Amino acid sequence: MGCCSNNGSGAGPFAQGRELVEFVYQAHGGALRERPISGGGLKATCQGCGGPFILATFVGKCPACGGVHAVSPPRSGDPANIQFAGKDFFLPEDRLSA
Repeated sequence: MGCCSNNGSGAGPFAQGRELVEFVYQAHGGALRERPISGGGLKATCQGCGGPFILATFVGKCPACGGVHAVSPPRSGDPANIQFAGKDFFLPEDRLSA
């Protein structure tokens, strides 16, 4: 699957909110989610609690509240493109440890 394709759900690298987070999390068989963003990441403001953090990988969590954020590679040059999955969203591995 190419980075600019969708996963069959209609979501893709230009989706918004939870759709984008889920797309990036699953992209390339999950390999993309932990790949570092070039330049050391993006300065971000958590869209859940308002706290500052660095989105260092394409999917990451706010260290203050755990809010899940993501950005797709074609849009990773601008922090304004970071999307928030919503306050009620948890990564699958977080559900297993809860």
